[in-house]
Amino acid sequence: MSFFDSAVVRAEMAEIGELQEQVYKSAFNLSDMDKEQKLIHIRLMQKLVEKQKIAYTRLSLSDDDQAKKFKAELIESAKLLGLPTDVDMNVVFTDMKEMLIKMEKKIDNS
Repeated sequence: MSFFDSAVVRAEMAEIGELQEQVYKSAFNLSDMDKEQKLIHIRLMQKLVEKQKIAYTRLSLSDDDQAKKFKAELIESAKLLGLPTDVDMNVVFTDMKEMLIKMEKKIDNS
């Protein structure tokens, strides 16, 4: 069975897609949001990053050719966004999580 044939993987990828859509839709309205709406948005982003990290870890552990190809495409996309070629994506996810925690605290304390 291919990596992407797994019901668990398909469900996780679908959830990531839905979370991305929710985050993108609300991102443009961030400046108009009240404190509670901003916290909800940050928590949604935290959930998305965690799901992405899990998916990336699964890709990294798989020997499936499609998974390897998809992982390579993700790394290439990251490079196009300006990340260095030798960046460890797990470090990127960890940094994103830390940044979101700081943002949440800042909003919560405002």
